[in-house]
Amino acid sequence: MCAKLETQPTEHITYEGLLEGNKEWVAGTLAEDPGYFDRLAAGQKPPIMWIGCSDSRVPANHITNTNPGDIFVHRNIANVVVHTDMNMLSVLDYAVNVLQVEHVIVCGHYGCGGVEAALGTKQHGIIDNWLRNIKDIYRLHYHELDIISDHKKRCDRLVELNVIEGVFNLTKSSIVQNRWGSGKKLGIHGWVYSLNTGLIKDLNVSCEANDHLSSVFRMDQMM
Repeated sequence: MCAKLETQPTEHITYEGLLEGNKEWVAGTLAEDPGYFDRLAAGQKPPIMWIGCSDSRVPANHITNTNPGDIFVHRNIANVVVHTDMNMLSVLDYAVNVLQVEHVIVCGHYGCGGVEAALGTKQHGIIDNWLRNIKDIYRLHYHELDIISDHKKRCDRLVELNVIEGVFNLTKSSIVQNRWGSGKKLGIHGWVYSLNTGLIKDLNVSCEANDHLSSVFRMDQMM
């Protein structure tokens, strides 16, 4: 493990302090492990790709107690997975076909501001167009969500449904289906992180083949 340094309270963080913090981290890491950066610079072979929320309170390595180099990370507002997002697809393609990851995890978190905003009618700016993807998930599951009277519980369930739909959207992609078609292992998983407890909940929606999909979504292998 690289060195863990005592962090400053958020209100005391400054621009200059980030650079000083970096120097302290490097010094502490080298004191603990002189070869750490040599190994890090030699290349990456992470077994996991992580699609998470941009929220500053949900850093993938920190909450899973892993090191740099262990997880290949893509983050966006509310961990949305849609086929029109070329950024996400590019990261997915690199992770699956170049890095040869064996697992892709979609991880949402309870208390997600993006999901809560999608439940409301207030305009927030250009982000409203992005959050429409979550409103569409509400439309798909309104019969379940509309009977939840408690607002927080409704938000929490939509967080989970957003992750579940993200998992299924990944399995519909040509990138994932071609990996499965080649006979190579790839697991797609859905998790939700709790800010209140620090614990991750496995939603048990893992997929390792396209046999759960309707035939209209299944793709033949490219010749």
